[in-house]
Amino acid sequence: MNARVNAPRKPARRRLDGVLLLDKSLGLSSNHALQAARRLYNAEKAGHTGTLDPLATGLLPLCFGEATKFSGELLNADKRYVATVQLGVTTETADAEGRVLQCRPVALDRQAVEAALAAFVGEIEQVPPMYSALKRDGKPLYEYARAGIELERATRRISIYRLRLLDSSELPDEGRFVFEVSCSKGTYVRTLAADIGERLGCGAHLAGLRRSGIGDLDVAAAHSLIELEELTDDARDALLLPPDSLLAGLAEARLDAADAARLRHGQAVRWSGEEGSRLRVYDHEQRFIGVCRQAADGWLQAQRLVAGA
Repeated sequence: MNARVNAPRKPARRRLDGVLLLDKSLGLSSNHALQAARRLYNAEKAGHTGTLDPLATGLLPLCFGEATKFSGELLNADKRYVATVQLGVTTETADAEGRVLQCRPVALDRQAVEAALAAFVGEIEQVPPMYSALKRDGKPLYEYARAGIELERATRRISIYRLRLLDSSELPDEGRFVFEVSCSKGTYVRTLAADIGERLGCGAHLAGLRRSGIGDLDVAAAHSLIELEELTDDARDALLLPPDSLLAGLAEARLDAADAARLRHGQAVRWSGEEGSRLRVYDHEQRFIGVCRQAADGWLQAQRLVAGA
């Protein structure tokens, strides 16, 4: 008898809507983390909100079902990280994976490090690293870097909102310290670490990185894959946040029943708001409808609506 005929069928994928706050482990790519979570939930549709480097741990929001429509919302959000810096050693990639380029002596105290950190707070210019996914002529920069080609990169203006020293206990013996940074989108923390090292006169690279927050989302509410594996299906489902949890940075509009019905049918509705602004929209029963844009003529126009809202 054919074994394939008697093989148990895989359960059908579930139509599941929501956001999972995952605490990604070290060495795992964002896509591998996504696929592992998707298997646990047996979700029909899944996506992430922007990648987190395999060498970094921490917050990685994952989207299921209708939430995937809003997965791009966090790309422009501010981020928070906890970073470990190794002074005295510069590397090709500005992190622990790269080939060592130079070693220099370190003779610094906590006050010197705090003064260097303070110099980077505010709007600063940063040169993106060659070992990055930024593209030039259709190819990511890291492909040029691996081929030994160094390209000129334009500086980027970024914002460092907060930068503080968390731990300097390893500074005297190991030349290491830990800082916490709150920054704008597009900030390369390993470049920041390398630049801090140059300001201190000894060079540095990023030895460890943990993303602690994105916008209003915090890693304190996140769960690891190991934790999720130990839960029942119902307990896992209970951890999912609603799709609009990705949109806390947008103002909201609440419509009456008639306007909500019109919007659900693709019609614009009258609304008094700031021209060009984007809003998360709810009906009279506080059910999330989707994201709309305020047009110049006083009409609220649908951008992305959730199915079945």
